[in-house]
Amino acid sequence: MKHIALPTINANSFICFPESVGIYNDFPEHNTFRAADEFPLFNIHFITKGKGYVELDGKVHELKKGDSFLFFPMQSQHYYSSQDDPWEVYWIHFYGDKMKEFLSERGFYRTNLWTMNQWNALQLAFDNLINEAEQYKLLHPALLSTMTYGIITEYMMQAIPLTPRREQDGSATIVQLLAEMQDEACQPFELKAWAAKAGVSTFYFCKLFRKTTQLTPMEFISLCRIRQAKQLLLEQKSLPITQIALECGYPSVSYFIQRFKKQEGLTPLEYRKSSNL
Repeated sequence: MKHIALPTINANSFICFPESVGIYNDFPEHNTFRAADEFPLFNIHFITKGKGYVELDGKVHELKKGDSFLFFPMQSQHYYSSQDDPWEVYWIHFYGDKMKEFLSERGFYRTNLWTMNQWNALQLAFDNLINEAEQYKLLHPALLSTMTYGIITEYMMQAIPLTPRREQDGSATIVQLLAEMQDEACQPFELKAWAAKAGVSTFYFCKLFRKTTQLTPMEFISLCRIRQAKQLLLEQKSLPITQIALECGYPSVSYFIQRFKKQEGLTPLEYRKSSNL
């Protein structure tokens, strides 16, 4: 049983950072319950032996070798090891200001339960991070962040939903629309049109979209617009801020500046100047 805790650092310094990481083996007492709004970290558990259980919405789901679960911050959580066949489970708690956006855009909010196509590389990535954190603690923070990002990206490459297909259909429809919504984000946003493409009412579209991405449709569109604005600010340095605002779907330049600063912590002009440092 290994449980390595690390000091919390400024989340703006890295895209992600581990708060703690470890492995539990032959520990049938492993039983965790967290109420909603209690735990502010991302949480990945990955089973390599034995079995355990996750309770979601009143249902108990059995997880075995190769299965995993991912919880976003502030989600309620209840999971525990089997008593007769205790799981060996690797786990990591991590944080990062952009991780919610990063994972949600790729559909990882649509379910908590996943299974791995292949998991040798993921297990190796966990072992490397555990060894680094155990030996050197916070001595190499950039390496810890890089290793954590490696675990997350490997997880994303190999994970497929474990939830029964009938529970995925609505979320799958939203995921299929995300790329198109991103491509057309700078055009006027028409909720009815997107709901029609999904074949649902606007009310249900918003509900399903938030369940799938943890964002409202307009929040997602706003993120896409700001991303496009950042690209224009860096690639076309002579383009006026007013023109960038228009091209990114903001007729009001003052509102564009307000939204940009709220998302990035800088005004568009400050962001452009910072890239020259």
